[in-house]
Amino acid sequence: MINPPANTVLFLMGPTASGKTDLAIKISQKIKSRLISVDSALIYQGMDIGTAKPSKKTLNTHPHHLIDICKPSEAYSAHDFVTDATQQIELAFRNNELPILVGGTSFYFNAIEHGLSDLPESTPESREKYNQLLKEQGSKALHQTLQKIDPVAANRIHAHDSQRITRALEVFDISGQTLTTLQGKKQGGLNCIINKIILMPDRSELHQRIETRFHLMMEQGFIEEVKALKANTKLHQDLPSIRCVGYRQAWQFLNQEIDEAEMIERSIIATRQLCKRQSTWLKNETQGLTLKTADLEKSLNFIQEQHV
Repeated sequence: MINPPANTVLFLMGPTASGKTDLAIKISQKIKSRLISVDSALIYQGMDIGTAKPSKKTLNTHPHHLIDICKPSEAYSAHDFVTDATQQIELAFRNNELPILVGGTSFYFNAIEHGLSDLPESTPESREKYNQLLKEQGSKALHQTLQKIDPVAANRIHAHDSQRITRALEVFDISGQTLTTLQGKKQGGLNCIINKIILMPDRSELHQRIETRFHLMMEQGFIEEVKALKANTKLHQDLPSIRCVGYRQAWQFLNQEIDEAEMIERSIIATRQLCKRQSTWLKNETQGLTLKTADLEKSLNFIQEQHV
């Protein structure tokens, strides 16, 4: 077992289905490490199959922190992630472990690296207010409202991205300042060395893996998993958990809004669109090692070369 480099964090990033988890585990078998998940879907309990969560056996032998930390009905913000991830990084340093932050959620990575804007916390009352407005008016109408209040944010946020639209309106409602103004005042950020490995297979290979993986999820009982979630009266389609790719489409199928074939097709397309967004973000990550395949030897050499 190789001793980890001092005061160093490894970001292991890649789009969905790129093989990040397997590479992270292989690195942790060679370097004393702490695996920290950077994934906004893996945080939810009871959402295992559709999120491609590592198996219980894998998590028992190779624990990943920040997986299964909240219920699908609960809110979890980037601020919460930064607090939790920072705590895990500090624990890793105290235990002489390399913190390996592994995942594909870009705003979590961005928040932990560069810090967060001092945005007001959501309240149960404000969340209820904007969930109700979303049901009554729809995301398109709320986007038009945002366009009048904060045109810069509105131009950045897609008219169908209801979560970000309602959050921007909520921020203005609570603070009296626009999201754009507050985001210009960032605080925090990691005070240590950050090494980055970007796992980026060819797009055609990723697309094939996504399709194969979704059909496997169906065989593993994905629809039964969503049925169990649907039986929970606290859950509905507008929650961030149920808006995760695959879950929203399966929910529509169980509501008899679409048939099974269309649900599968829409889920695969939505996952490929997520993959494209993640890949576009990662193309801007020029500092680090980019790999087409999960090459353990190159990864280990890169980690060690940074600290010679």
